[in-house]
Amino acid sequence: MGIWDSLVGGITWIINWMYGLTVAAHIGSYGLAIILFTVVLKVVLYPLTLKQMKSMYMMQQLGPKIKEIQDKYKGKDPQKMQQKIMELYREHNVNPMAGCLPLLIQMPILIALFQALRKFEYKDLEDARFLWIDNLSQINNEFYALAILCGVTTFLQSKLTTNMADQTQKIMLYTMPLMIAYFATQVPAGLALYWVTFNILGIVQQYFVNKQTLALKEAIAEGAGSRKNR
Repeated sequence: MGIWDSLVGGITWIINWMYGLTVAAHIGSYGLAIILFTVVLKVVLYPLTLKQMKSMYMMQQLGPKIKEIQDKYKGKDPQKMQQKIMELYREHNVNPMAGCLPLLIQMPILIALFQALRKFEYKDLEDARFLWIDNLSQINNEFYALAILCGVTTFLQSKLTTNMADQTQKIMLYTMPLMIAYFATQVPAGLALYWVTFNILGIVQQYFVNKQTLALKEAIAEGAGSRKNR
């Protein structure tokens, strides 16, 4: 068995184990098992996600300074420009690659969950029903409710971190939710449920992260003020 098959099998085992917890609680729901799986994954990824969000925030705050460096050295000394930008990152303890880490981890899990759900062997097929969904392994387009929820929650989460002054980010804010909503109509309902849950948890998480980044903003403002007063 290869590494990929082990990942798919591991996710299947975890969901079945969490389903066992719902059975023990006299609920018996694979839908709740997927939600529990998503919550645990979000908690595990929290340190990386927190680092990503802080890094994104700091990148936004350093945007004007980076532009100054680019305007000064672009076309004249590209190597010097990169050196100055990296020095700025180090000065403010910013890792420009930090934003990629949660995505790099989540994508294999997302694909593995997709494959696991397509051939999922339910212990009780009756418990594969969830709310209006007949089977979490099947594509569910009834009312397109899950697809709409995928799109709306993606938009809400993205809006919390989008720099509206950046035209590219602004375009992605409106186009990405539409792409995700369409994608949700082509995958098992359980995967769409995972995506909606992950986004809702991300929105709640962003609320608490915003409180922490507020302290960073105040620190930057105080630092800028003290430099001006020298």
